[in-house]
Amino acid sequence: MSLPAPDALLRVVLFEPRIPPNTGNIARTCAAFQLPLALIEPLGFTINDRTLRRAGLDYWPHVQLSIHPDLTDLLRQMPRPYRLIGCSRHGGDSLSTFQFLPGDVLLFGREDTGLPDPVRQNCDRILTIPMPGGVDADGQGGVRSLNLSVACALVSYTAGHQLELW
Repeated sequence: MSLPAPDALLRVVLFEPRIPPNTGNIARTCAAFQLPLALIEPLGFTINDRTLRRAGLDYWPHVQLSIHPDLTDLLRQMPRPYRLIGCSRHGGDSLSTFQFLPGDVLLFGREDTGLPDPVRQNCDRILTIPMPGGVDADGQGGVRSLNLSVACALVSYTAGHQLELW
């Protein structure tokens, strides 16, 4: 499927999403913020999945959706310039100080494994949401990560607000 909205100043991409309600909630967020949403296959569900549709409610007609067989296909279609911003629970620049640019592409990984190293290496930057209640360096004592749809909403809103999209 071809990329919608070639002039979009901000995009959301889900790499191999697995959980239909998360994708449905993210689609709803993208509809509300008028951000194109791209899904990278393989998906953990069918696009007609009842749970996916229910989570997105009746907002699916308002989502600028594209589906791509792999990340390479998506990036080949991206208008220039763009930066691929990988969103990860570890090893990135803090969302609180990150400077977004027009054309940024917000890439979120799978719910179970995040962004694999080869995908992270394709990213221009990695972004992390600061979590004071997060786990320590050994993975102990706190919250491992935020729910994917919550993280996507936080990052999308912060980026859009900073870029004065609304």
